[in-house]
Amino acid sequence: MKRHIVRVGLYCLVALALAGALRFTPPLPEPDRKAAEVLVAQAATPTWKLRFDTLGRGESLQALLRRGGLTDGEVASAIKAATSLDARRIPAGMPVAIKTAATDSLPSEVTLQLSIDRLLHLRRSGDSWAGTDEQLPWTTDTIVVSGTIASNLYDAMDASAKGDLPAAARQQLAWSLADVYEYRVDMSRDLQVGDEFKVVAERSVAPTGAVRMGKVIAATFKLSGSIIDAVRFASESVSGQYFDQTGKSMRAAFLRAPLEFRRISSVFGGREHPILGGWRLHKGTDYAASTGTPVRAIGDGVVSRAGWGSGYGNLLEIHHRNGYVTRYGHLSRFASGVHVGSHVAIGQTVAYVGSTGLATGPHLHFEVLIGGQQRDPRVALKQSGGEPLPKTDRSAFEQLRDRLLASIETPSLGVVRLALH
Repeated sequence: MKRHIVRVGLYCLVALALAGALRFTPPLPEPDRKAAEVLVAQAATPTWKLRFDTLGRGESLQALLRRGGLTDGEVASAIKAATSLDARRIPAGMPVAIKTAATDSLPSEVTLQLSIDRLLHLRRSGDSWAGTDEQLPWTTDTIVVSGTIASNLYDAMDASAKGDLPAAARQQLAWSLADVYEYRVDMSRDLQVGDEFKVVAERSVAPTGAVRMGKVIAATFKLSGSIIDAVRFASESVSGQYFDQTGKSMRAAFLRAPLEFRRISSVFGGREHPILGGWRLHKGTDYAASTGTPVRAIGDGVVSRAGWGSGYGNLLEIHHRNGYVTRYGHLSRFASGVHVGSHVAIGQTVAYVGSTGLATGPHLHFEVLIGGQQRDPRVALKQSGGEPLPKTDRSAFEQLRDRLLASIETPSLGVVRLALH
């Protein structure tokens, strides 16, 4: 009992001592609100200042860097450090980012976007500058684009891929598709309302969001009910990169058009002559194009005429095999090395569009003659394909063809992503 009383007394003494300590201990200070506000403000203040600019047309890089805050000495040091930069080939409109520490008056880093996927970083350390190149990685996938012709290939591509591909990529894909079919289809004359296309192509996307189109892997065109498939296939024995569904090379003896820019102002048949007046048989096709647009030979041949041709102006004639002759009129000039007797290859630039002779404006007048008689180029150049694949290539080609054409059949109109590489 006594032990219990003593233990209770000790507990009471300890409790009283603790209460006294708490009573006479000074309170903790209140938080310094102003100091806290300063810290928050400092945290919110950016460490770096960024300035974005572009190189003006005719402007020097030195002028741009001075505008960005570099002194003349810093400009000289920075450009000296850019050892991989060719000052003569800097494109106008090149994006430039200039980075400056918030506590510094001089920029610490300059980044030049030399191309879509190439950056040049110029970094300052004290009084010296160093340059490093950076190649941005691209992500590549495979897409299918499907469309229906309402007016032309460009409009159909825009209607199908707008929102999925930027304008430049859509145009690039349209030209690539036209190139695949350039031996079979003239995209300016042969397409009809309601014709359909589907194309499988590689697409690459940069970290910046830039898009560029890669090679066409396969395609199909439905022209007035007839289907022409094209499959990319490598053959060691047959020329050409693309083959139709039967295994014939898409590459043939003649291109369908002498210009890469296929804008036609009139077609074969009757029309009122723009200068002489009256209704005459227009024995050829006029391709409207700017002065200086390259004109290409539509097939291998030998130049039989290169000079003045009265109403034709500067006139070029090329003799091909099987009695074909192609005629190119109203030229501004002939390409270097093109003269009577010279051999030319299919697709070779042989002259340039002009408005010489009886012409109201720049355009190319194009004719095809067979046995000395003008023929409608649209009919004369229509072909069913080139050399067929040999038996040794058949099995591999057919397996690839079936797999790719099956992937084309799945999507409806628009853009469908097939697979990542």
